Amino acid sequence: MDLFRHIQGEVRFDEPMRRHSSFRIGGPADVFVSPAGVDDLCTVLREAGECEMPVTIIGAGTNLLVSDEGIRGCVIKIGRGLGGMRREGERVIAGAGAPIAKVARWAAGLGLSGLEFAEGIPGSVGGAVTMNAGAHGSDISCVLEEVQVADKSGQLFNLPGSQLELGYRTSVIRTEHEFTVTAATFQMTTDTTEAIFERMQAIGERRRRTQPLGQACAGSIFKNPPGDYAARLIESCGLKGLRINDAMVSPVHANFIVNVGNAKAVDVIRLIETVRQRVLDDTGVHLQLELEIIGLEGH
Repeated sequence: MDLFRHIQGEVRFDEPMRRHSSFRIGGPADVFVSPAGVDDLCTVLREAGECEMPVTIIGAGTNLLVSDEGIRGCVIKIGRGLGGMRREGERVIAGAGAPIAKVARWAAGLGLSGLEFAEGIPGSVGGAVTMNAGAHGSDISCVLEEVQVADKSGQLFNLPGSQLELGYRTSVIRTEHEFTVTAATFQMTTDTTEAIFERMQAIGERRRRTQPLGQACAGSIFKNPPGDYAARLIESCGLKGLRINDAMVSPVHANFIVNVGNAKAVDVIRLIETVRQRVLDDTGVHLQLELEIIGLEGH
């Protein structure tokens, strides 16, 4: 298409989204673009906006469920083209496409502490900021100083982290869909590399013990309700191992749904609603989704 003739990165048509989701689920995107850098991203946003083409932004696809019918318009994947990292004193500046766990390990090697909680988190920096990712008593809001974002016309801005309204697995980036994160600045503290890596190792070992790593899944399905854990509630209802076709509540961690073969998005949705209704009936708690769902009516 002439619309994408100026793009330096990769452009594909009818690209299966299952290739870009850790769930391994999802129909085709009309147009799929992986920008070569920030300027390339801004070009895609500007040109798609000028022709009123719908745009969907994704990162590593680790917290994502895509419709079996796919995504209309243009999908922009923020990946390696925006994956740079650099140090400025006690600050780490990372591109939105860099894996957040990789940034944490790189910072640890420099004696910079603050992102240990990200050990084992599979998402990108952009996704981590958008979701205010966190674990083990800490999250992105604890270290985020500033973000660079692009608006829908491809203009770049710098915003202080305090303006993002970072909350439990949310931010204005996620709720308003007005900006795309291109880079993030993290304010770190100094410590010995040995102490930082020791903390990260303990976090990684706990994750390996308690989560279905290596299986096709999308992380936590539900947010933890105040004062409780979604996994505990689901397990208390006897739902571990519950299965609809090839979508199954993980026997390892009840707040994970795993694709054990060729699950469809509709199977996952049916399982989500079954679990949510059972937990509501048995405990009175209405579980809220943490999972990001694209292209499914009512979600």
